Amino acid sequence: MNNPSLQNNPGLDNWIILESSGAVRIKSGKVDIGQRISTVLSVLVGEELEINPAHIIIDAPDTSYPDEGMTSGSNSIMQAGNALRTAAATARRHLIVKAAKKLGTDTANLIFDGGLISNRDTNQSLTYLEALDGNSFDIPVDPDVTLKSPADYRWIGQAHEPRSITNMVNGTMTYLHDMVLPEMLHARCIRPPNYRARLQSLNDTVVEKLQMDGFNVVCDGSFLAIAGVDEYPVIKAAERLARAASWNCPTLNATDLYGQLTSNACESRPVLNGTPKDAPVPALHAPPATAAVTLTARYDKPYIMHGSIGPSAAMAMADMSGALTVWSHSQGIQPLKSSMAEAIGMNPDDLHIQHVPGAGCYGHNGADDVAFDAALVALAIPGQPVLMKWTREDEHAWEPYASAMSMKLRGSLNADSAIIDWNHETYSDTHLGRPRPTPGGEGPSRLLAALHREEPAPPFQPNPSMANHAGLHRNIDPYYTIQNVRAVKNLVRDLPLRTSALRCLGGYANIFALESFMDELAHHVGVDPVAFRLRHLDDQRAYDVIQAAAKGIGWLKERDDDIGRGLAFSRYCNSKTYAAIAVELSVNEAAEINIHKAVVAADAGEVVDRAGLEMQLEGGFLQAVSWTLYEEVKFDADSITSRDWETYPILTFAQAPRVEVIILDRPGEPALGAGEASSEPVAAAIANALFDATQVRVRRLPLSPDNLRQAASA
Repeated sequence: MNNPSLQNNPGLDNWIILESSGAVRIKSGKVDIGQRISTVLSVLVGEELEINPAHIIIDAPDTSYPDEGMTSGSNSIMQAGNALRTAAATARRHLIVKAAKKLGTDTANLIFDGGLISNRDTNQSLTYLEALDGNSFDIPVDPDVTLKSPADYRWIGQAHEPRSITNMVNGTMTYLHDMVLPEMLHARCIRPPNYRARLQSLNDTVVEKLQMDGFNVVCDGSFLAIAGVDEYPVIKAAERLARAASWNCPTLNATDLYGQLTSNACESRPVLNGTPKDAPVPALHAPPATAAVTLTARYDKPYIMHGSIGPSAAMAMADMSGALTVWSHSQGIQPLKSSMAEAIGMNPDDLHIQHVPGAGCYGHNGADDVAFDAALVALAIPGQPVLMKWTREDEHAWEPYASAMSMKLRGSLNADSAIIDWNHETYSDTHLGRPRPTPGGEGPSRLLAALHREEPAPPFQPNPSMANHAGLHRNIDPYYTIQNVRAVKNLVRDLPLRTSALRCLGGYANIFALESFMDELAHHVGVDPVAFRLRHLDDQRAYDVIQAAAKGIGWLKERDDDIGRGLAFSRYCNSKTYAAIAVELSVNEAAEINIHKAVVAADAGEVVDRAGLEMQLEGGFLQAVSWTLYEEVKFDADSITSRDWETYPILTFAQAPRVEVIILDRPGEPALGAGEASSEPVAAAIANALFDATQVRVRRLPLSPDNLRQAASA
C-alpha cells in the first residue's frame, strides 16, 4: 500500500457511509477550491458502486475527516481519487458477497445498480444498506482489489455537471465571507508598515474611546485588531486605531534583488533525477572536448502574488472552556490545526477546523494567516463568533509570495546538434512555507501573527527540501534524453520578502529557463525548435503532446512576417501530466504582446471528467499568461508598494487569448495530476514566440514592454 491517504486511513468506514435514505456519502480530506475534485471523486465512487455520481453526497471536510494532508501538488486524483475508488471497489465486493448470502444465490447472479443489488433469476433485491444489515463495513480497504475495466465504464470520461455550479452562477452560493452566526462580531487587523516593524506605542485615550463606543481592541505585542457588531463601523474604527499606533520601522533590503539572489549566502544541493542529494555540489567542469557549440544564459523571475480576487477571511469561536472552532478556506486544514494548536499552546483535540469555500488561490495565500488572526481575536472574546476579513491591501501586502528566482544554464552541442552536456543552477527562497507540523517545531513560525505576538515564534528558517521535485528544484532537471546533466538547487538566505507556495512552485521559472534555452540552442544551430525537442525525447507520450500542440497551432503553415510562433513542453514533476503549449502572437509599437491563438495539448492519463480537465488546463494556462505578461510584486525600503489592482495588474477578460485544449486520453492508464501542468510551459512558449516575432530574446519576467525594450537595447 503506497497511497498515503490509505496508509493513514485504512478503514473502509473512514471513506464511505451508507445512509438510511439510500444515499451514499463519501468523505475525503482533500478540499475543493474550484478544481472540481468533488465532482471527480463522486464519479470514481459512482463508477465502482454503479450509482449515478450526481446522487452521491460529498461535503466540505473538517478535521474529523481522513487526514490527507495538503490539497496541493496536483495529487488529489492520484491520492484521494485512488483511495476512494479503491474503497468503493472494496465496498462493492463486500456488498455482493453479503447480498448473495441473504438472497441465497451465487454472486454471478447478482446485478449491482443504482443502490440496489438484484437477483437476475428471481427479481428479489436488497438495498446496499440492507445487504450490510444496517451496520458499518468494519473492514479495511483492500489496496489490491480489482477495479472496473475501461470497457465497462458508465461514468468515467462522460460529461458531468460540476457540483455547486448552479449556485455559483446564480449567486446563491454561500462562501465563508457570507457566513452569519448569532451574536457574530466583525473584525479587522491593523498592520505594521512592513515585516520588520514593531508596535512602539498605542494612544490609550483613543483605545479607551473605542472601547466606550462598544468595540473590542485586541493587542498582543505587535498584533493589533479590533472587533465590533457592525462591519462598516469596525472598518472606520480600525482606521482610528491605526492612526493611534506608532511603530518602530526598520527598512527592507530593496537594492538589487537579482544580485541578492546569486550573491547572498545559500545552502546548495546537487539534484539527481529530481531528488536533492546531501552531498557536496560537484564543480562545474569545462565543456566536453567534443562540443561544437556551448551557450550560457541567465533567466530571472520576480516575486509574484496569488492575486485572489476575494481577500482571505476566516471565522473563529472560542467557548468558555477554551475549545476553539475555526471556519477556514485553507488548502490544508489538518496541518493548519496542528500548527495553530502549537502556536496557541492548546490541546489539538480542543481545536476543530471546518473547511468552507472562500477565495481560491492554488497555493499559500492569506487563508492560513487570517484563520490564526481570527482565532487570536476569538480567544480574547470567548463566547462570540468572530468573522475576520482581510482587506485588499492586507492580501496584496501580507500574503506570502512566490519567490523571485534566477536560473543559470549552460549547454553544449556536438557536431550533430545533439545536446551532450547540460548545467542548470537555480537560486530561490523557499516555496514551502505553509503552516505544518515539523520535527523542528516550525509550524507556528509560518503563521504571520505568531511572529508579531508579545512572545513571538522564532522566525521561519527553512531547510532545503530533499523531496523529489519539491520546492525550488521542481522540474530543474530536463525531461529530455541528455547524458551529462548537472543540476543544482541554491536555497538563498536573507532575501527581503516572505515567500511560500504558489501554483507550480519552482517549476514555472525552471521550465521558463529550460524551454527558452532549448529554443536558444535550436536557433543557434539552425534546427527547427520542435524537431530539436523531438530528437531529444525517448518517451512517445511526450512526443505525441508536442506534435499535437504544433499541429494545433499550424507550426509549419505560412504566416505574416510580424507573427511569431513559439512552443514549450514539460512533464509536471517529470512524472505526472504531459503538457505542450503553443502560441501565436504579435508585438505592437508600444512593445505590448498580443496573443492571437494558444493551444494546450495534454496527456493526463485516463480522463475521468473531461470538462473539468479542460477547465483546469485552460485556467492554468491563463493564470500563467497573467504571470508572464504582467505580474511583479514591487517594493521599496519602507514597504510593499503593489497594494491594489492598479499597482499589481493582472490579465483581464479583454486580454485573454483564445485557447484550444487538446486532450490525449489514455483509458486504463493511471489518472495523472493536472492542476499545474499547463502553467509551467507558458512563459517559455510566449518568450519563444516573442523571439520568433522580434528576434529579441527576453530572459527576465514579466515580458513587459519595459523588459522587452531593455532586452532589445542590450
